[in-house]
Amino acid sequence: QVELVESGGGLVQAGGSLRLSCAASERISTRIIGWYRQAPGKQRELVAVITTGGTIRYADFAKGRFTISRDNARNTYLQMDNLKPEDTAVYYCNSGGTTYRSGPNWGLGTQVTVSS
Repeated sequence: QVELVESGGGLVQAGGSLRLSCAASERISTRIIGWYRQAPGKQRELVAVITTGGTIRYADFAKGRFTISRDNARNTYLQMDNLKPEDTAVYYCNSGGTTYRSGPNWGLGTQVTVSS
């Protein structure tokens, strides 16, 4: 089972940017990788997902502000711009799923806090 480790979270002011990284323990070139987030008291939700062929799907709230990318080796990234306080959440990396459903492999998450 592939292990996923997220990094890059932190505290940022509204309007700022963060770049999250997800490092896999093995090559992930054949896997769909997704970023999800969970805010306190809310369900985990999809942020963005990218396929091996480069097809990308974004949640509506992420369109125009977030960019997902991958190097098709072991790393996947989530560039987040124009952050808002409502983006505050723990962000998780996920693999093994589809563009509409998460897979079985999760990282431990990285905290993103956006102050107003």
